[in-house]
Amino acid sequence: MSAMRRRLVACLVPKFLKPHNSSLVRQGFLDYRSLWLLAIALLAVVSLLPLCTLTAIDYALTGQVARSEQVLRTVRTASNARRTVTYFLDERRSVLEFTLREETFDLMKDPEHLAQVLRNMRAGFNGIVDLGLLTEDGVQVSYAGPFDLQDRSYKDMPWFKTAMEKGAYISDVFLGFRNIPHAIVAVRGETRTGRPYLLRATLDTLAFSNMLASLEAGNSGDAFIINGGGILQTPSKTYGAISQVAGIPVPAFSERTDHFVTTDSRGVELLVAYAYIKASPFILCVVKPTSEAMVGWLQPRMDLLWLAGISLVVIVTAIYVISTYMTNAIYDSNLRQAQVMERMEQTGRLASIGRLAAGVAHEINNPLAVISERAGLVRDMLTLPGREADPGLVDNIDIVLESVERCGQITKQLLGFACKIDLTIEKLDLGRVVRGVLRFLEKEAEYRSIDINVDIPSDLPPIHSDRGKLQQITLNLVTNALQAMKSGGRMAIAANLGKDRDVILRFSDTGCGIAPEHLSRIFDPFFTTKGNHEGSGLGLSITYGLVRKLGGAISVESEINKGTTFFVSLPLRMEEQGVGTEDTVG
Repeated sequence: MSAMRRRLVACLVPKFLKPHNSSLVRQGFLDYRSLWLLAIALLAVVSLLPLCTLTAIDYALTGQVARSEQVLRTVRTASNARRTVTYFLDERRSVLEFTLREETFDLMKDPEHLAQVLRNMRAGFNGIVDLGLLTEDGVQVSYAGPFDLQDRSYKDMPWFKTAMEKGAYISDVFLGFRNIPHAIVAVRGETRTGRPYLLRATLDTLAFSNMLASLEAGNSGDAFIINGGGILQTPSKTYGAISQVAGIPVPAFSERTDHFVTTDSRGVELLVAYAYIKASPFILCVVKPTSEAMVGWLQPRMDLLWLAGISLVVIVTAIYVISTYMTNAIYDSNLRQAQVMERMEQTGRLASIGRLAAGVAHEINNPLAVISERAGLVRDMLTLPGREADPGLVDNIDIVLESVERCGQITKQLLGFACKIDLTIEKLDLGRVVRGVLRFLEKEAEYRSIDINVDIPSDLPPIHSDRGKLQQITLNLVTNALQAMKSGGRMAIAANLGKDRDVILRFSDTGCGIAPEHLSRIFDPFFTTKGNHEGSGLGLSITYGLVRKLGGAISVESEINKGTTFFVSLPLRMEEQGVGTEDTVG
């Protein structure tokens, strides 16, 4: 509890504002009050200015995004409807053309046969009201349908003249003899004697209305078809029935689906997405009030303001806490400065003693070696065969040799104490090391739609190696693979035991690959296949050096436009290289 209280005091209470702190300032310490206020001011400017700027920009952009989203959805709706209507008309025109190829003028001249043809059409295609066979002078010599139109003359009808000239024609909606809104699809054929005639079908406008009624135009949206004169060809929820003038201007011709913003006769600002239906007089329009986008923007705007307000409070609190904590830390550090200086002096003395001990031990080793050699020689001389040795003298010589050996052990201990041994090899879990590196790259891989799969068995023995170098090797090879794949692809990292009880680590990708002529130079320093300013050519060279330092080997296999695989072979243990090992698994 007391430790938590001390941390809280260090974060919230400025220790340096107490009266006794002034003496520290006079003694040459920093002006902590000014430092604290400067830190708060700088952090506030650096943190709050971007927040306020981004909030204002986001506030404005959110409205633009909402409008853009509305435009995108409306245009997409119009484009989908265009395909549906175009397919509907093309299908009906095609069935008439097929009928002309399969039926003769003389057969269709029989009303009963034409009625059978109509029944067959209706069985496969909806929206066809009737069929008529017209001669080149415009007389309907055969008719099948619900109206009394036999022998009617259409020679003065605009659609008849256009169909005879072009060979096929789709009319806009008109009343005609039947005084009911309908549209005509007509195709031209020829008799056996080469005389032209027309086969025409009447399209029910209800079929168009049903197609448009299924569109997702929104609660206040509308979808309808007009002709080049702005006359409604289908009913509109907003602008009335068929044959009335729509309340929007006729859009300019465009080969693709387009949009514009206008104001209708009621003064309502509208977003109009439109598409000209190919080979017809129809213009498909999907209309939405622009205010509909703002309805969806209100909630994000309020969420943005709430988020900005909460962020402001959090940032101000964090600025105060961080500034107070950092200044208190500097204050405490300076208070301990004298003690640190004393410890440094003591450490310096100990370091001098260590160096002196090393020198003394080194100097003592030489005479000890001479004493040991001479004492051993005397002992050998006393114990020569045929010579009677004094046991007491031999025992004294043995005591001298033991004392020399003991002194040698003491000097070795002094030398070991004076020399610094930096242990860099430790027992590592290879899978954990690799996955730890990938955590730094997973966001980039996700953003570029690259799938990384790691297949390192859990029962793989731990490897005794350098953690930092292993991480650098993995980072270099994974980064190289991500750069080779640009956007989209797969990468696989796998490991297994080799025949020589070494670990084989494989890095495979589906990138652009390496040309065969470059494989022999891929590990050379400053060699790169990237463009200018895109690579230094040192990444794989450094990786090669790191692998060699760990006592391993690296090789590569690659195929253009199929991918690349790097093979890294590492020994399980490195004790044979004279480096110690820490007994911890990382």
